[in-house]
This record gives sequence, structure tokens and C-alpha cells, in this order.
Amino acid sequence: MTDGRPFGGDRSPILDESIRLAFHTVLVLSVYLLFVGHNAPGGGFSGGLVAGAAIFLRFIAGGRAAGALPGLGYEALCGLGLLISSVTGVAALAGGLGFLESWVFEREVPVLGVVKFTGTLPFDIGVYLVVVGLIAAIVDSLGREADTSETHALDPSHDQGGSR
Repeated sequence: MTDGRPFGGDRSPILDESIRLAFHTVLVLSVYLLFVGHNAPGGGFSGGLVAGAAIFLRFIAGGRAAGALPGLGYEALCGLGLLISSVTGVAALAGGLGFLESWVFEREVPVLGVVKFTGTLPFDIGVYLVVVGLIAAIVDSLGREADTSETHALDPSHDQGGSR
């Protein structure tokens, strides 16, 4: 049984351990790209792609179960991302701006100094969640396909509609 792993075969402890060590570092990098996207290259899409790469690495090493997102399903992640991005656009309309027009909130915080928050950050967070959810859906689909291929290889009756 492939357990949803794309290449079947035996698990490699070296690959598993390498990916286990790199996974969280890549996720932190994706969050960094998400937040730095306003002033430098990055943003929700780039950060989401990097997070998706981390999920895909786990899928390659451990199969569909390892690449799955804990807690939320990918459908909920995509929906939440779309909701956040949409609400950001509508909030700008409610504030008298155009749809998805950016706004800036600045406040003096005693220890931190001036803290600046823009309306593009919630939009980028929504895009990040949608991209991560879509990549998790792709990983789930690929793992399901690997399991199906394995089942067909072991039981040829599946090719004939299970009539044997």
C-alpha cells in the first residue's frame, strides 16, 4: 500500500528527517514573505506558494496523511481566505473608499513606537489562505490518485468494473 505516497516504495528515514527539519523553517519563511510583501517582494500569493511547497514536501515524504492540514480542511481554508479577502473589499466600501482600496491605520504604541497597519494585509492573508488551501487540495487529490493506482495494480478486477 502506498498510503497516498506518490512514488510508493519504502520510506526513506533520511528524507523524512530532512523534511521534518525543513518544514517549520519553510513555514516561517512563508509567513515572513506574507508580512514583508508590502515593502519588498512577497505578499500573500508568494507566501502561500512557499507554504504550499512545505506541504508538498511532507506529502512526498509521508504521503497524503502527512501532507494534510491539521485542524482545518482545505475547503474551509479556501472559504475562510475568500471571506477575509471579500470582507476587506467591502470594509473599504463601507469606509467611503473604493472596493479593495487600501487604507492606513497608524497609532503610537508606547513600547513599539509608531505601528502602521494597512488594509492590504487582511487581503494578503486571505490570498495566502486560498493558495495554501488549493495546494492542500492538490496534494490530497494526488494522494488519492496514488492510492487508486495501487488498488488497481493489486486487484485487476477494478479495471473490469469489479465484475469478477
